[in-house]
Amino acid sequence: MKRVLFVCLGNICRSPSADGVFSAMVAEQGLSHQIAVDSAGTAAYHVGNSPDKRSTAAAKKRGYDLSVLRARQAVEADFLEFDYILAMDHENLSNLQRIKPDNSNSHLGLFLDFTQINEDEVPDPYYGGDAGFEHVLDLVESASAGLLAHIKREL
Repeated sequence: MKRVLFVCLGNICRSPSADGVFSAMVAEQGLSHQIAVDSAGTAAYHVGNSPDKRSTAAAKKRGYDLSVLRARQAVEADFLEFDYILAMDHENLSNLQRIKPDNSNSHLGLFLDFTQINEDEVPDPYYGGDAGFEHVLDLVESASAGLLAHIKREL
């Protein structure tokens, strides 16, 4: 079993979008019994909340269901449970590096390292318009395909 954790700041926009898209791709390929997916935020602002309504609506238009997801905060124990911990941007990567225990073997990096798109961060769409949420999904779909291909080679 490979375990993947997607991480942004509040766990209501970017990381739940990645969770929903990647989970759907995993299920589509019949790999749900081999790949587990979760998401978290480095901050506790929204713990227990559903994803942002704009993220949910944009995802739904593309056939992804985020309705069952609830925000939680990333914790040190995640580094002992997950094989991949993927940050949406450099700030959250830095936040995660601060809590990563020395005995962790988790791959910690940027999510967009798994795509050929010429961007390295998934931008936070929270304070923008609908186009930002669509752009997040474009990036997440591309990186999810690359990540899934990478993990399939490991299985």
